[in-house]
Amino acid sequence: MSKPLSDPSRPSDPSSALASPDALELLRRIADALDRLSPTARVHADLTAADAFVWQPAARRLVPVPKVNRVEMSLLRGIDRVRDTLAENTRRFASGLPANNALLWGARGMGKSSLVKAVHAEVNHVRAPESPPLKLIEIHREDIESLPDLMSLLRADPHRFVIFCDDLSFDSDDTSYKSLKAVLEGGIEGRPGNVIFYATSNRRHLLPRDMMENERSTAINPGEAVEEKVSLSDRFGLWLGFHKCSQDEYLDMVFGYVDHLGLTGDRDTIRAEALEWATTRGARSGRTAWQYIQDLAGRLGKAI
Repeated sequence: MSKPLSDPSRPSDPSSALASPDALELLRRIADALDRLSPTARVHADLTAADAFVWQPAARRLVPVPKVNRVEMSLLRGIDRVRDTLAENTRRFASGLPANNALLWGARGMGKSSLVKAVHAEVNHVRAPESPPLKLIEIHREDIESLPDLMSLLRADPHRFVIFCDDLSFDSDDTSYKSLKAVLEGGIEGRPGNVIFYATSNRRHLLPRDMMENERSTAINPGEAVEEKVSLSDRFGLWLGFHKCSQDEYLDMVFGYVDHLGLTGDRDTIRAEALEWATTRGARSGRTAWQYIQDLAGRLGKAI
């Protein structure tokens, strides 16, 4: 009986086929594809590493911020009412009492984000030694859809958290505001009792005016369409408005920085320069005052 002829193109040993360069490359590509499809392992953050963190949703981790870029509370001028309101709300929350989500909206450069960071520092500074520190977590606008994942990570932690989103707003083709609405109030789980949400925005309703007007003109029921859009801002129990400051308030900000930083010079000259600085930029605000102070300190050779 004759033996069957062997196919010279087929290796006799299966293991040798797997060892061929083409097969190894194929296996490597399959392994890489499986790695991309598999969920990223959750990393439990060391929340004692710092009092402030930045949320990185891709890695599902909280990155500690050893030194927060903040302004002292005493240097925030012209916003006394909203300052006291936000500070009281935050103190209640840190003490375990009911508190509201807060939307800080209004004029650019008037200290909205600076106030959130200053209040966080102030509350921790005056807390009782036996009380755990209040944690501040920044979430970027483009990562809002990952907010439910962040809240689930924090829900069982003994600390209390202020989640902070700076410059929050939504464009006409952006639907992520719907997930934010459900997380803040109304979702089946609800907002965790140890989490509060603070946001800053130049828009009172977080949506551009032309977007709201377009909804009125194109919707079958214009009232319901606009109501759907603006109901997001209703999730914030505190609406704190920031408005353009007067000339006296602007100069008060300038000289507050001058005295705090120990800058020398003729005060009439500083006053005239500060007013000219604001005029050339078309705005009086805390940000404009700080930009002038940086210029003044640089000319004086003073590090700040």
